[in-house]
Amino acid sequence: MRTIFKLYSATLLLVMSSCSSGGDSNSDPDPDPTPTTITYTNTISSIISANCISCHASTPTNGATISLNTYAKVKTAVESNGLIDRISLPQGNTSMMPKDGTRLPQATIDKFTNWKNNGYPE
Repeated sequence: MRTIFKLYSATLLLVMSSCSSGGDSNSDPDPDPTPTTITYTNTISSIISANCISCHASTPTNGATISLNTYAKVKTAVESNGLIDRISLPQGNTSMMPKDGTRLPQATIDKFTNWKNNGYPE
């Protein structure tokens, strides 16, 4: 009888010690958290660098007509050249940007919209 009690106690202790005290498993921090305020410096410039600058450098290439290498040029592209509209087009649309690439995720496009709606913080 003592052996069964010891085995039961050890099993119970093992089960209890393996339980998380953190509560909800969805409380883990986001591995790529979005800053509270989207700015050109903390968000937009890295998206441009990763997806646009290969064609939209200081000297545009591959048929690009504008440069997106500065805050002012990206802001102008959003205000006057329909940048958000172009990156929002469906995959396969011949006017979609990045040209001949994969459409940006909607969450990334939403960052541009957020940036614009908040007055283009630098």
